[in-house]
Amino acid sequence: MNRKILVVDDEKPIVDILKFNLKKEGYTVVEAYDGEEAVKKALHENPDLILLDIMLPKMDGFAVCKKLREKISTPILMLTAREEEVDKVLGLELGADDYITKPFSVRELMARVKANIRRVQTDSASDTVTDSMIKAGKLLINIDQYEVKKEDQLLELTLREFELLKFLATQPAKIFSREALLEKVWGYEYYGDVRTVDVTIRRLREKVEDEPSNPQYIITKRGVGYYFNNKV
Repeated sequence: MNRKILVVDDEKPIVDILKFNLKKEGYTVVEAYDGEEAVKKALHENPDLILLDIMLPKMDGFAVCKKLREKISTPILMLTAREEEVDKVLGLELGADDYITKPFSVRELMARVKANIRRVQTDSASDTVTDSMIKAGKLLINIDQYEVKKEDQLLELTLREFELLKFLATQPAKIFSREALLEKVWGYEYYGDVRTVDVTIRRLREKVEDEPSNPQYIITKRGVGYYFNNKV
C-alpha cells in the first residue's frame, strides 16, 4: 500500500529535500508551510505519518501537535533545530511520538519514518486481543481500551506513554535496556536518541507514581535499564 506523509516546514528547501527522498522510497507526499495549513491537511488528507517542524508561522508545531492529538492518533515526528530538553519534553507530552534534531541525516530520518509506520501496522494487526487487563497496586491497565486508571481515576497518557507502560507491564520484572525499548516500543533498530526513552519514562512516572522520585511501578536498574514491578 502506498503510504502518505505530511511534511510541515516553512523552509521550502527542506520540504523539497524531504519530498525528494520520501518519494524515492515510494511515499506520497503532502506539503504544508504553516501551522494552520498543517492542521487542515492533516485532518483532510489522512496521512500515515506527519513530519512536523516546531518553528512555524501562524501556529507553532507544539500547538499543531496538541490540536491534532484531540482528533487523530497519526504518528508525529517533530523536527527541531533546538537542543533544549524542555522542548523535547513538551513535544512528547503533547503527544508527539518522537523528535529528531536538525541537522539530521536523511538516512536516519527515513529509518524513523519506516519504523513508525511499521509500528502502526503492527499495532493494528494486534488489535484482535480481547479482555486484556493488568492489575498492579493502584493501577488498572486496560489494553483493549488503551486506558490506565489509578484508583478509578482515568490517567491522561499519550499513545507512546501507554505503549511503553503496556510493553513493560506485560513482561513484569524483566529488565530492558534503553536501546531495547527503542527497538521494541519505538521500532528503532539502529537509530534513535536513547534520551527519548528517559524523557518518556520520566513523564510516565509523573502520571502513574505516587512519588515519581521514588517509583514503585517503573523501576530503574542502575546501569542496565528499566522494568515494571507488579508486586506493589
